[in-house]
Amino acid sequence: MKVIVLGSSHGGYDAVSQILSDAPDTEIQWYEKGDFISFLSCGMQLYLEGVVKHVNDVSYAKPDQMHKAGVDVFVKQEISAIDPANHSVHVLNHNDGTERDEHYDKLIISPGANPASLGVKGEDLQNIYKMRGRDWAIKLKEKTVDPNVKNVAVIGSGYIGIEAAEVFAKAGMHVSIIEFNERLLGAYLDKEFTDTLTKVMKDHNVDFYGNQGVSEYRSEDGKVTTAVTSKGNEIPADLVVEAAGIRPNTEWLNGVVDLDDHGFIKNNEYMQTSEQDIYAIGDATLVPFAPTGEKSVIALATNARREGRTAAMNALGQEHKMVPVSGSSALSVFDYKFASTGIKEGTASRFDVKTQSTTVTDTFRPAFVPDEAGNAKVLFKLTYNPETHEILGGQVMSKQDATQNMNTISLAIQAHMKVEDLAYADFFFQPGFDRPWNIMNVVAQQALKDLK
Repeated sequence: MKVIVLGSSHGGYDAVSQILSDAPDTEIQWYEKGDFISFLSCGMQLYLEGVVKHVNDVSYAKPDQMHKAGVDVFVKQEISAIDPANHSVHVLNHNDGTERDEHYDKLIISPGANPASLGVKGEDLQNIYKMRGRDWAIKLKEKTVDPNVKNVAVIGSGYIGIEAAEVFAKAGMHVSIIEFNERLLGAYLDKEFTDTLTKVMKDHNVDFYGNQGVSEYRSEDGKVTTAVTSKGNEIPADLVVEAAGIRPNTEWLNGVVDLDDHGFIKNNEYMQTSEQDIYAIGDATLVPFAPTGEKSVIALATNARREGRTAAMNALGQEHKMVPVSGSSALSVFDYKFASTGIKEGTASRFDVKTQSTTVTDTFRPAFVPDEAGNAKVLFKLTYNPETHEILGGQVMSKQDATQNMNTISLAIQAHMKVEDLAYADFFFQPGFDRPWNIMNVVAQQALKDLK
């Protein structure tokens, strides 16, 4: 059997790896239209800050490694069209300008998403960058040491925007974040968390401009100098990093497979599209959201990798369903580390479900552990259904790393656990690591009181 895999990031990599594991004799062709396979944009901050020294190390695999494993890797070769009726794809070879058709038995596509274009005046000026992909990573790295860059404007305050802001603040530059929504990180955390983080950013020379977008970029000699907001703020900017969301890269698939109104590829729980031998994975698809059972937009590496494995197993005839996910994610903002999963108060209006939340603050370890050992405060918020008591989401933040708690909350959501189940769930205790009652026990026990 011949399987063609389009796209070499998280989902494509896992699809190829799964096929190699389960059916190593399969003929695999792996296509990447760029010049480098499996670059991981989620690792870009580590590279820009110098934690990872070489840009080529921010990847899962190298072509020679995959060739040795039996995979035909095609770099700078773009699948530009798909003919489902004839089970073929049209390939543009950007290395030599030739074109050809390739036959497939199964096709797994991970077309990904492109950074959203804001469509504002001046967006074509010099020094307006994106923060996605290897090429942009190399350009951004140069700017972190550019003596001409003193002011940086970041458009958007999701994870990518926050990472960009922290990178350039640590590089000694003044950063301004412009965000259409009221709060930074509003899709991931509720107000009691973001209020603290906004202050932390301010303390590190990062200003936040909420409830406004960019209306215009101004320039001198073709280079951006100012970002003008919809509220009339004129923000100095020697560099602009646009991180205002993504759009599925699917226009070229219109009429090939079914798309929804927003351009996302429709697929079933086996990752099959409207064409049963074509499987779709990654940021161009929706994923099943565990708290509601409905499909949702959650562009995370973890989801793409699950989809990749699921698609590969089904392409090999194993009938494996995609596991519902809760959008679990984590990030650090200077000294603080936070994580969240599932539904928050700030996102509850998007879903047809009743919510109630309980918030507690406690110490990371028992109070007798001295501060110099890292006994920081932990802020924890649990969201649940007040009628059924089912757990729907959680958020945690501390200067210590309490983020792994969200993995447990995610599992609780997937298993439809109730507050009562979590209140007295068994977690280990050792003073060097934890408290006698884990913070999840504490918040669930308080939630039971709030429910009375």
